[in-house]
Amino acid sequence: MPSTSDLNPVLVTWDGLNGLPRFEAVNDGDFAAAFDAALAAHEREIDAIAADPAEPTFENTVVALEIAGDELSRVSALFWNRAGAHTNDTIQALERDISPKMSRHYSKIGMNADLFKRIDTLWENRESLGLTLEQTRVLERHWKGFVKSGAKLEKAEQEKLAGINEKLAGLGTQFGQNVLSDEKGWALILSEGDDLAGIPDFLKDAMAAAARERGEDGKFAVTLSRSIIEPFLTFSERRDLREQAFKAWVARGENDGPSDNRGIIRETLQLRHEVAKLLGYGNFAELKLDNTMAKTPDAVNDLLKQVWAKAVKRAGEEEADIARLIADEGKNHEVMPWDWRFYSEKIRSQKFNFSEAELKPYLQLEKIIDACFDVADRLFNVHAVEKKGVAAYHPDVRVFEIRDREDRLVAMFLGDYFARSSKRSGAWMSSFQSQHKLPLKNGRTGELPIIYNVCNFAKPAEGKPALLSLDDARTLFHEFGHALHGMLSNVTYPSVSGTGVSRDFVELPSQLYEHWLTVPEILKQYAVHFETGKPMPQELLDKVLAARSFNAGFNTVEFTSSALVDMAFHTREGIADPMAVQAEILKELGMPKSMVMRHASPHFQHIFSGGYSAGYYSYMWSEVLDADAFSAFEETGDAFNGEVAKKLRDHVYSVGGSVDPEETYKAFRGKLPSPDAMLVKRGLATFEELSGSDA
Repeated sequence: MPSTSDLNPVLVTWDGLNGLPRFEAVNDGDFAAAFDAALAAHEREIDAIAADPAEPTFENTVVALEIAGDELSRVSALFWNRAGAHTNDTIQALERDISPKMSRHYSKIGMNADLFKRIDTLWENRESLGLTLEQTRVLERHWKGFVKSGAKLEKAEQEKLAGINEKLAGLGTQFGQNVLSDEKGWALILSEGDDLAGIPDFLKDAMAAAARERGEDGKFAVTLSRSIIEPFLTFSERRDLREQAFKAWVARGENDGPSDNRGIIRETLQLRHEVAKLLGYGNFAELKLDNTMAKTPDAVNDLLKQVWAKAVKRAGEEEADIARLIADEGKNHEVMPWDWRFYSEKIRSQKFNFSEAELKPYLQLEKIIDACFDVADRLFNVHAVEKKGVAAYHPDVRVFEIRDREDRLVAMFLGDYFARSSKRSGAWMSSFQSQHKLPLKNGRTGELPIIYNVCNFAKPAEGKPALLSLDDARTLFHEFGHALHGMLSNVTYPSVSGTGVSRDFVELPSQLYEHWLTVPEILKQYAVHFETGKPMPQELLDKVLAARSFNAGFNTVEFTSSALVDMAFHTREGIADPMAVQAEILKELGMPKSMVMRHASPHFQHIFSGGYSAGYYSYMWSEVLDADAFSAFEETGDAFNGEVAKKLRDHVYSVGGSVDPEETYKAFRGKLPSPDAMLVKRGLATFEELSGSDA
């Protein structure tokens, strides 16, 4: 049997700066043996807890489970970071092996009858155990986790469930790898001249760098990374090239051949439905929404459809504006999806008298990172200190200490900002280590949070600054909001630390943090021209703020259609052709021909490989909360009001999952919100309109 002596010690003994892993000493070849040894060690720990002859107590059962598997957690954290942010053929092959193996391992734990008996005994007697609120939440999490893992099923059903979960894990891994393969495998190589008509310098630089990475020096590459494809669709005057690039972008995962995800979708949905039935739920959405704020699919669909009606009406008005502009140019083509960004940018330039290209020189990555840190200091009294020369998992990754006003170390933060072919698309926050206060077997008491953000901004040419779009800047703030949720965590138990909250609450800290990007005093200080150093002119700043809800119909239709398809997939039974269902739902909704879902199903990684199945709606659910939460500051006239900020930290950013999300939100705000503030924030309604309706 493998033992932890088979591990490269740097995988589990993190003795770098402030407990960081020594990334430079980790090799791809270390992981296979390390997983075998760490899984075996965790299994021995679980068996010891289950076989403990003493009567079950919170300490000898729940706490023991909380700290078990330390080696596995560390090996996993390093591996999954590499699989997402800096992968290769070796890592991907191992990922396909490890995903089902991990599923098998945790299924075995979840179906350990002796272990569940101990948990069940504690749960049945919880009222007499003298538990704190946090301890009760931790016990509930373990008990529900066991039940959803099949602990109450008969042996044959348990084995069936374990087999399905193992299969699903493998399918999710393959789905994500297929999308990455399509993204890596496609590029539109262009030459100087007419090919680049309309392309601003910042985008030319990014496209030139992407071409060099592909061995095409002197050329320009359109890739499927959002940081290149979206500005290309916005600025390229070559409609034929926009169409070609757009069709490749939306076809990810839907190309005939080994990377085709359509069969994976069908099998995944069928297996998920089987899981729900085995566990006694009507459908998979009911299973996933249990223990969330939304609670039921009907509640989710009610919100989405209320928003959809307003969004599609606004999108129709926006499309009419685009059609008029096309006609004014003497053209007679209808509005198609590859036209929308291009003409919307022209309309925005006309309506608000500024363009994305005019704005971008004021949004330097370095300055927006500084702005993120400054907002955290003003709100939560923590600041960042960069530690140059500290090795991370890729040379582009930057390392920071997060310290409080007394200069005490609060967390370690790693920022990985630039796109590369070894990184999956999108942006995310994750952790190498979560905050908690429990004593561990190696003599440590508690752990410092080690959090990282991954983005995919276009890397600039050597010696030039990275310039962001406004959406890029919002993404940076969004992910740092998630990071703060992990770094400001102040709980005892790891399972409820940081982002260990219900799916439709987890986006609140991140989406709320976006609001501070456009607080005028932040823009005035950090939106400075990369050449002159002068702040964004007040006139341009006013235009930016006035345009915040521009294109609201388009943005909301893109998102809401994806969320409604997600819910349809996970509430319907017996879906033989998911793509036909997607088409049917969009037809029923009246999806404009000029638009597409933000994430067509074959590359919808959120729901097929990213943990948001029957949960994509949660971004909007959290937006209802974040719009109301920021109003708490607006009502005081001070975006950095100290009293409100303290309540926000105490009741949202620091409590993790140790308190029921509804209760902790009400402790912060005094009430739960209606969707009204969110609809107004998006520009889909006014408070006056809403007060005269049933919305």
